[in-house]
Amino acid sequence: MWGIMNETELRQLESTISPGSVIVADSGNGPFEQVLLDGRHVLRADEPVAVGGKDSGPGPYELLLMALGACTSMTLRMYATRSQWPLENVVVRLSHARVYAADCQDCESERAQLSRIHRSIELIGPLDAKQRARLMQIADMCPVHRTLTSKIDIRTELVV
Repeated sequence: MWGIMNETELRQLESTISPGSVIVADSGNGPFEQVLLDGRHVLRADEPVAVGGKDSGPGPYELLLMALGACTSMTLRMYATRSQWPLENVVVRLSHARVYAADCQDCESERAQLSRIHRSIELIGPLDAKQRARLMQIADMCPVHRTLTSKIDIRTELVV
């Protein structure tokens, strides 16, 4: 199921996960397939067949979009519930593209590209215009959105 990584190896990796962290490891099943562990769930990531993967799971950018979409929907649901608003359902559609930085005023290179995420939110239910407008403001307050739009400091270390 997980390539060369067996169930015992998965459990050993899972036992080392502290709350709020994840482990991603090569599954050994193809050039791109990865096993994603959070201590409670086991997921797969992969690349499409067209780029050499086996398409056994979403790709990295799809996972990123899914995280933003899930957080957006959860945040809107929580706010509407607390406000006792008649929100019946939230549908979030997302896409990612790399665009040339013609609209990037402070780019260091003329050939620089920006990542652009397009997020479309459908609010289902008998909400009035004021409620809909407020929920659209709240969408930008979801923690993943705030993380993605802030300065991110990633520190990488080699473990030997």
